[in-house]
Amino acid sequence: MSKTFFALLFLCVTIAACDPAVTDTNSNANHPANANVSPAPVSSPSPQTTPAAAPLKAGDKVKVTINGTATDATIVAVDEKVGEATVKVQGDTKEKKVALADIVKQ
Repeated sequence: MSKTFFALLFLCVTIAACDPAVTDTNSNANHPANANVSPAPVSSPSPQTTPAAAPLKAGDKVKVTINGTATDATIVAVDEKVGEATVKVQGDTKEKKVALADIVKQ
C-alpha cells in the first residue's frame, strides 16, 4: 500500500512540475484593477515638418552631418527616389553622397 501511495505521489509531483503554469509577472498583480479609471485618450500624432522636409535643390547651402559632425556644404544634385543627395563639402574637393535625413537646410 505504501509503495502505491509513494508512486502516486511521485507521479503527481512530476506532472505538477512539468505543467506549464501561468505565472503572473505583472508588477500590479497584488493590486486590483480600478474599474473607475478610464484609459488616457490617445492623440493622433500631428504631422511635423523637419528641416530636411523642405524641398532641396542644387545650389542650396546646407549643413550636412558626416561622421557625427555638422559641416557646411552645397547641394550638387538630389535623388529623392534613393533618398540621397550629392553634396560638395566646404574645403573638400570631392563630392559626397549623403542621406537626405542628414541634411539641414540653412
